[in-house]
Amino acid sequence: MSSNTSRSCSTRSRKNSRVSSQVLVDAKLHTNFEESERLFDYSASINLNMPSSSSCEIPSSAVSTYLQKIQRGMLIQPFGCLIVVDEKNLKVIAFSENTQEMLGLTPHTVPSMEQREALSIGTDVKSLFQSPGCSALQKAVDFGEISILNPITLHCRSSSKPFYAILHRIEEGLVIDLEPVSPDEVPVTAAGALRSYKLAAISISRLQALPGGNMLLLCDALVKEVSELTGYDRVMVYKFHEDGHGEVIAECCREDLEPYLGLHYSATDIPQASRFLFMRNKVRMICDCSAVPVKVVQDKSLSQPISLSGSTLRAPHGCHAQYMSNMGSVASLVMSVTINGSDSDEMNRDLQTGRHLWGLVVCHHASPRFLPFPLRYACEFLTQVFGVQVNKEAESAVLLKEKRILQTQSVLCDMLFRNAPIGIVTQSPNIMDLVKCDGAALYYREKLWSLGVTPTETQIRDLIDWVLKSHGGNTGFTTESLMESGYPDASVLGESICGMAAVYITDKDFLFWFRSGTAKQIQWGGARHDPNDRDGKRMHPRSSFKAFMEIVRWKSMPWDDMEMDAINSLQLIIKGSLQDEHSKTVVNVPFVDNRVQKVDELCVIVNEMVRLIDTAAVPIFAVDASGVINGWNSKAAEVSGLAIEQAIGKPVSDLVEDDSAETVKNMLALALEGSEERGAAIRIRAFGPKRKSSPIELVVNTCCSRDRTNNVLGVCFIGQDVTGQKTLIENYSRVQGDYARIMWSPSTLIPPIFMTNENGLCSEWNNAMQKLSGIKREEVVNKLILGEVFTSDDYGCRLKDHDTLTKLRIGFNAVISGQKNIEKLLFGFYHRDGSFIEALLSANKRTDIEGKVTGVLCFLQVPSPELQYALQVQQVSEQVIACAFNKLAYLRQEVKNPEQAISFLQDLLHSSGLSEDQKKLLRTSVLCREQLAKVIRDSDIDGIEEGYVELDCSEFNLEESLEAVVKQVMELSIERKVQIICDYPQEVLSMRLYGDNLRLQQILSETLLSSIRFTPALKGLCVSFKVIARIEAIGKRMKRVELEFRIIHPAPGLP
Repeated sequence: MSSNTSRSCSTRSRKNSRVSSQVLVDAKLHTNFEESERLFDYSASINLNMPSSSSCEIPSSAVSTYLQKIQRGMLIQPFGCLIVVDEKNLKVIAFSENTQEMLGLTPHTVPSMEQREALSIGTDVKSLFQSPGCSALQKAVDFGEISILNPITLHCRSSSKPFYAILHRIEEGLVIDLEPVSPDEVPVTAAGALRSYKLAAISISRLQALPGGNMLLLCDALVKEVSELTGYDRVMVYKFHEDGHGEVIAECCREDLEPYLGLHYSATDIPQASRFLFMRNKVRMICDCSAVPVKVVQDKSLSQPISLSGSTLRAPHGCHAQYMSNMGSVASLVMSVTINGSDSDEMNRDLQTGRHLWGLVVCHHASPRFLPFPLRYACEFLTQVFGVQVNKEAESAVLLKEKRILQTQSVLCDMLFRNAPIGIVTQSPNIMDLVKCDGAALYYREKLWSLGVTPTETQIRDLIDWVLKSHGGNTGFTTESLMESGYPDASVLGESICGMAAVYITDKDFLFWFRSGTAKQIQWGGARHDPNDRDGKRMHPRSSFKAFMEIVRWKSMPWDDMEMDAINSLQLIIKGSLQDEHSKTVVNVPFVDNRVQKVDELCVIVNEMVRLIDTAAVPIFAVDASGVINGWNSKAAEVSGLAIEQAIGKPVSDLVEDDSAETVKNMLALALEGSEERGAAIRIRAFGPKRKSSPIELVVNTCCSRDRTNNVLGVCFIGQDVTGQKTLIENYSRVQGDYARIMWSPSTLIPPIFMTNENGLCSEWNNAMQKLSGIKREEVVNKLILGEVFTSDDYGCRLKDHDTLTKLRIGFNAVISGQKNIEKLLFGFYHRDGSFIEALLSANKRTDIEGKVTGVLCFLQVPSPELQYALQVQQVSEQVIACAFNKLAYLRQEVKNPEQAISFLQDLLHSSGLSEDQKKLLRTSVLCREQLAKVIRDSDIDGIEEGYVELDCSEFNLEESLEAVVKQVMELSIERKVQIICDYPQEVLSMRLYGDNLRLQQILSETLLSSIRFTPALKGLCVSFKVIARIEAIGKRMKRVELEFRIIHPAPGLP
């Protein structure tokens, strides 16, 4: 039963060895690039530095330097800034050099002291941001899974600029990636994840609606959805193969771009270190690969550079930036696609989730491009859903492949019993149908039977001699490259015969399967390669494809574990079927006893049964007569977490829970006496990574193992894992108990409740409902809720009138059809004693696990007189508000035509040759008219009351807007004899600003008008309207202007 385990260990060792070798190659390529960037020949470097090449030797210090440069490069992209703080005190321990400029920080000046920087090592990060953001940061520090809170919106304390803060933890502290929020974007909070889900909702529903069984259709749909969401020039799905190389299997790009669909990349194009980073940071955005990166300054007391592996701002290293530039790409967005997998590929596996890297979704753009965090999060969510769909397709494909292999195995076994072994190569199906191959052959009793593309008979004899000489101690030999395995005449066989699987069926007889080279099976849909093109030497998709073709020139597709299982199983069956004939040859007896033949056939069956038990979908384990485990299949190892080699030899009492020990002991004693048990429930312990989980619940049957004299040697336990079912039943029972206690509680807090099934029959009528209606439960259960329970006649719960019954019918039909629930519907009915009851009805649909509506749950709220009065007041208020809105809509419609006429007349006046003073007056009237139109169009009344309005920003002249403000209050000023004194500095009058000038006019005019209105109407009093400007230089080319509008008026002032 340990064959699968040893094979998986071998596979894991082989993959980890490949990963380690690949890391060496990646480091060597990186060293070559940095040493000779201008003369770097990419294709030649890949071929020279492949794992099999002796030139790939590189010192371990160089590998460490390479890995540190990728993860701890201390450079970020300039579209954001970075701060690292100590989690204990939120003091800054590192920051990017552009942080001060991006946050708008200015140095603090203290009298009689030197000027000091607003941001430096040791600065309290809370001093940089406004208090709500600081509170959010403090909350994040105390939070476990910090990524759930992203993004946090922070506003700079000095400039009030909004930023998205994307947080993650590293060994040294808390990393804060700050990305500026676009002026036309409303900042979101931690609840921004919901907004991201909404952005991706339509795309997700389209993906989930696709039919199963078609991976390419799924990938094509994804690239189109991502392209629509992001607007990138090119979107690709890039899949990793078993040997580490990648392939573009779906693409959506601009028509004028050369397609990369079908292109294969060598494994070095995406280094192993980068793949590890993709497992940690699922989305990677590069806004501009040509932008100069920004350095990160850190506390000198730190022992090593901080890790930027989880930062959204991490800068691309030089060779990747050059690769993008060579292919005409300036910006990119890459998202990782992960699926469930084994632990065989530890480099590309997430240790927390157990998922491994299946591929990437890659987006390229020919110009700089920035996606805000909510949109990137939406793309990540869409990619996660895609990964779930891919996982389903992959599992389905494996099951179909396993089913096909088992069916073929079954037919081949039947052929062997009738015509061994010639039938498996002369009939249909044959051994070529067992696994994917280009040719197969049987060499038996010095004769050759061949199918498909195979070597000649002479070449096969030569292969047999080489295998026996080089690998004679094994049961067979498998390779994906005869050239790399050292076969002397591999070049003679050519690319048609590269991979081979050979197994012994006797000492001199062999079965062969052959595969052609990978290069013969790959077609790229791009343009043909020009030998004189410089792309052949530069880092470019075409040169990568050329290098890959060279790498796989003498290689076939690898033989996977399932195919090797099928080949080895067929080998065992053929050996068993030929054992009889082999015995005749060796012993040289005239005939064979039928009993011996039956024993030989039984051996074959036993071998196959061992394989079937090991691969069974249920846990099976065997115990000898002394109670020691001597059999433990893969499923038992999976559910318990205890590996096969650890289980064998342990007493069964050590593996079961204490409360099951006596049960197992009795079952074992009965089995040794020949009595087999069925349907017994036992619990076994969890081990290894599952140690913290609850015990595994099994329902087992026992089967006695007997020798030839029918003596019982041991017991086989065949189990069914019912842990999930039992947990579900316990939860269901608990919920049912809670439900019953709520439904039948005498507490006055429980409202009247009744339920119906999908046919409208009453299925529940609780105590509170009995008390409210005066009708007992047994009188209404299984009766129509509308017509027999609630009626318009003199029986049951008599409703107020027939209209109420009609209203209830409409509402219940809407609920049962899944359209909408009933929320607080007011209706009245009569108690059995004749008293009238008014209640609020709420009704919600009940659904099963598949979402099908199974009935309606209703509960009543009987309002008190005070509540009824409040409801009436609410209805009246709603009617008043509706009437007000109607009047407002009427006013808007009626004012629209005069406003358009005024606009037309103003345009005529503008073109009629006015003087400069007249033009200024006309401009003032235009601004006042535009302000009036804006006020009339305001529809978000709630937003205005809450202090939130959307701004329509444009460039405007501040002097013109201030003149419009003053002219609006002049009439009241003259009427109340209050003088307005305007005090504007000359530099203010000439300013051209960017903002919402009409909203500014509205606020200033309202404030100034109120000040005049509440100023006493006494001669000589005045109101001062003053503007103070403070201008600060930010950098070399930018200036920040802070305007203060000050209105000074006499007492008593505004109320």
